[in-house]
Amino acid sequence: MAEKKALVAGAMGVIGRSLIQELERQGDWEIIGISRRSPDFETSSNYLSVDLLDPGACKRQLGELKDITHLFYCAFQPRPTWTEHTGPNLAMLVNSVETIHKASPGLQHVQLIEGNKWYGSHLGPFRTPAREDDPPHMAPNFYVEQENWLRKTHSEMNLEEKGWNWSALRPHTVCGFSLKSPMNLTTCIAVYALISKELGLPLRFPGKPGAWESIYQVCDSRHLAKAMSWCATEDKAANEVFNITNGDYFRWKNIWSRIVDFFEMETGELQTIPLTQFMADKAPVWEKICEKHRLQKIPYTEIAAWPFADYVFGTDWDVMTDTLKLRLHGFHDCLRSDEMFVRIFQEFRQQKVIP
Repeated sequence: MAEKKALVAGAMGVIGRSLIQELERQGDWEIIGISRRSPDFETSSNYLSVDLLDPGACKRQLGELKDITHLFYCAFQPRPTWTEHTGPNLAMLVNSVETIHKASPGLQHVQLIEGNKWYGSHLGPFRTPAREDDPPHMAPNFYVEQENWLRKTHSEMNLEEKGWNWSALRPHTVCGFSLKSPMNLTTCIAVYALISKELGLPLRFPGKPGAWESIYQVCDSRHLAKAMSWCATEDKAANEVFNITNGDYFRWKNIWSRIVDFFEMETGELQTIPLTQFMADKAPVWEKICEKHRLQKIPYTEIAAWPFADYVFGTDWDVMTDTLKLRLHGFHDCLRSDEMFVRIFQEFRQQKVIP
């Protein structure tokens, strides 16, 4: 039996999928994933379908797991407003941690995924580059509630000397390969580009002029998975919070040509296009593209979340976090974001998600 046994909540999302693949690659983990969907890739891990909002279901299904050593919490349930986010997302974390704490006496680490919205990056200009000890924006923010609960629980259980520790990572705009995970910037860009191409249009940056010029950052899901594994097994990361990005900053105006070249298109002038509105009627175009190129049949509603794309391309202020703390603690991996976009597009092409 493996000495390390991971439970991954949110196993089929962009983050959870990459984490499971990273742990499998390392070869010394036994892994159980929690997901409402069955795996769509080759995997040696086991999977459970558990309603994390139901304490009884968690007790019945997760309470039988007696030997979990690491809990990776990547689950998320979207709600229409930030106020509505807090209740279900805090409840799922509480049910997961409390159940595994009671069931698995050998639990060593709880890993929480947060995000740069902690600092108010979604609201407008904020202090940049943001550091981990910067205060959060005014409530509500479920990331804050989750971390505060985890800190308080860890302290009240007196786990500092003997018991499990925790860590939290704050990525921004996680990009990676995953199917039916529409809140993924890479699929949004790819589908927008291909529909533009099918309609005989150049590839225009659809965001605001300020977003074209402002500094932005993203985080590759594979890169994040390596950092998660490192935090879970590195003593220096115990009970710490870290910002995590690819390690670089960019302006869309400086990397857009790489995207245009990949799709073999002409570059168009910037034109602010509300994608939520203008892509709403493009399902027949996408279906035509899929039929023509014999692509995987992924429903249009499940391949791209246009409100999310509008949010990213509407961010006309600098988005920068300081990742020096993570490097000072010993995690030094980094990559170039423009190369990441090309690599992920190539993965989608290889898997017949895009032509």
